[in-house]
Amino acid sequence: MSMPTNAEPIRVMLVDDHTLFRKGLAELLEQRGAITVAGIAGNSDDACRTLAEVRPDVIITDLNMPPSGGLSLLRQLRADGWNGPVLILTVSDAEEDLAAALQAGAKGYLLKDMEPEDVVDAVQRAVRGETVVAPAMTLKLVNLLQGGNAATTKADTLKLLTAREREILQQLSQGLSNKAIARVLDISHDTVKLHVKHILAKLNLTSRVEAAVFAVEQKAAGQGRRTSS
Repeated sequence: MSMPTNAEPIRVMLVDDHTLFRKGLAELLEQRGAITVAGIAGNSDDACRTLAEVRPDVIITDLNMPPSGGLSLLRQLRADGWNGPVLILTVSDAEEDLAAALQAGAKGYLLKDMEPEDVVDAVQRAVRGETVVAPAMTLKLVNLLQGGNAATTKADTLKLLTAREREILQQLSQGLSNKAIARVLDISHDTVKLHVKHILAKLNLTSRVEAAVFAVEQKAAGQGRRTSS
């Protein structure tokens, strides 16, 4: 599958059995400018029939829809030879649904109560080849990766932060504001706000202060291990 260039919008196909939700999501995505909704389908059969005409870069599908759900669609797409990224967008925050989606080959698991900009960010990352999971599902993903061990710690989730998120966490530990971080890293203020939101969700924290304290604690713990070795 050829990736879109920077000058080309990402072509998305939406698959959901709720007409109003499909239309609303399509409008929200296209308002962001970097995405165009190339096709819309109400079920798996419609999606398979229109895929060749639509030629999307990424498919966003509901998990549960009649007559067969998003995972059945995903398996059919793979069987038909389509290897592009498929993102599950659902109301279910169940760990078993997350596991089933990833095992079926989904490149992302998103929740329908996510902010529109988070969905856009997930689409862009999926097209770049990343696997994306709603921030609220991060701890459950860690639990799955650890083989069901419930004793997940914040230090474990730190491994799931992106390189940019770790940079911003380090700046937070120094007490910098979002505007100051934006200047230091030469990114927009809104981008910093989005990253901070993801950091808090992934680390299961509620404030910037908690994030700063966590970063300082992790740095101190790391220095302590190096000193004792």
